[in-house]
Amino acid sequence: MTGEQLRSGEGPEGGSFFYKGKTLLSRKDPKGQAERIAGLFPKSKRTLYVCPSPLYGYGLGVLLQSLDPDSAVLCVEADEGLLDLSRLSMEGLLRENPNLRLAYAGEEAELCAYVRQIWGGRRFRRVEILRLSGGWQLFPETYDSLVNSLRRNINTDWANAMTLVKLGRRYIRNALRNLALIPKTQTISDVSFGRSPVLVLGAGPSLDGLLEGLSRFFGGALGDPAKRPFRIICVDTALPSLKARNLAPDLAVILESQQWNLGDFIGSGGSRIPAAMDLSALPASGEILGGPVFLFVTPWTSLSLFKRLQGAGLLPRTMAPLGSVGLTATALARELSSGPIVTGGLDFSFTLDAYHARGTPGHLNRLYRQNRFHSLIPGGGAFRRGVLKKTAKSGAAVLSDPAMASYRDLFEQEFAGEERIYDLAGPGLPLGTVPLSLEKAGEILGGGPGPAFFRPAPPETESRTRAVEAFVRGEREALFTLRKILTGEIKVPEESLGELLDRQDYLWAHFPDCAGTGGRRPPPGDLSFLKRVRAEIDPFIRLLGRVLEELGGSY
Repeated sequence: MTGEQLRSGEGPEGGSFFYKGKTLLSRKDPKGQAERIAGLFPKSKRTLYVCPSPLYGYGLGVLLQSLDPDSAVLCVEADEGLLDLSRLSMEGLLRENPNLRLAYAGEEAELCAYVRQIWGGRRFRRVEILRLSGGWQLFPETYDSLVNSLRRNINTDWANAMTLVKLGRRYIRNALRNLALIPKTQTISDVSFGRSPVLVLGAGPSLDGLLEGLSRFFGGALGDPAKRPFRIICVDTALPSLKARNLAPDLAVILESQQWNLGDFIGSGGSRIPAAMDLSALPASGEILGGPVFLFVTPWTSLSLFKRLQGAGLLPRTMAPLGSVGLTATALARELSSGPIVTGGLDFSFTLDAYHARGTPGHLNRLYRQNRFHSLIPGGGAFRRGVLKKTAKSGAAVLSDPAMASYRDLFEQEFAGEERIYDLAGPGLPLGTVPLSLEKAGEILGGGPGPAFFRPAPPETESRTRAVEAFVRGEREALFTLRKILTGEIKVPEESLGELLDRQDYLWAHFPDCAGTGGRRPPPGDLSFLKRVRAEIDPFIRLLGRVLEELGGSY
């Protein structure tokens, strides 16, 4: 039966509403039944109601009348014929209600992006499914999967927002401080591994067995970048473990914005290991290794600052913000080499007695603290709230937690399906890529065509230093102007104040009511908001003054 036939009430059973062997609407008062369901359904604030297969839109009018202003209704249809029917039947409702949308139930990621595009980030706190017709019976698993995906996506948005509230100020302070590095460093675009195979190393417990196996396979050539036929990109936490085996990576990835990872560099000071460093990473991290530093940026939120840096030709290579240094290392390997990529030590899991590889700061700390009161086996961590039991690639039982599991899911979403990305079989969680035995991995890594290519660093030019200095002075002047407006020294229209607030959005992007909202902020007339912005200005003025000092300028 076509959508037009269903619209006219024709069907194989006379006047009943049958379609593809399913009863889509009751023969007796279908509109009244749908309206009663909509009227009795409990309503909540900031809720996205998903209505699968709305057909004629029966009950939606009642639902919209009692809907909270911060809630919305998303109708989804997986059948193209019924989608045409709903578009015709709901035309008036869709035109009159901005909080009602009709979408095709296609790819889950596309639907999540559509919801964010229409209503913005952090608009909803929960997702509820409301069945007003029997059309959902045609594709029940599809609709349930879409709703679950929307729930996960909204939960992720809120989790990211909470991270931004906690660390957003540190991210932007580090990024501004690291502007002083731009004249004397390079970008990650200046690195190329050609067609060489790349081994990406995390710091999970499986790293120990991997390195021992590769040592047997490659012998002394494993530790020398000039002799081994493949490149190694490692996360910074893996550096001590590699150093204990006299193994120098071709590139260490530094992402951490806090001081916790400084222990990763103990013993590696002055090692001249090349580092790929995020612009928002802790500034001290880029100085310890003493080798060339290649900047990149993973935008943690949407900021106008990035656009200004790009316009000034100062923005380093932009990478997708994946949150995990292991995922970022894999993404860099994909950018730097066209050859095969093998990942190892990216376990996203742990056991009762192992969280990281031997030699890493966490493992060494447990050794240092061992006494009658502190066991080498930190069993308490395995029984903390939220720990999940998972099955590893090897079939063994391992433990994980929601954060690790979400990174594993993101890894699969980002890299699964790419034929040149492999993962070593072992105790970690399956990553959705092709699993390899150690022997097969050795064969793939052993077929490399040549060494890495690092473009020579150009001498620090006066013009580049002056360009960064001019940019920093411009930021300071904008902050001085905003401070004068907020203290009443100068008067400007509210519209001009709003434009300046949007320009300096890094002052408030981490506020709890603004984080993760896609740039939404309170209006310029909100006194509480303006007071909070005012409190942020002076520390940033001092920070930018320090950057000018490092650049050799005066202020």
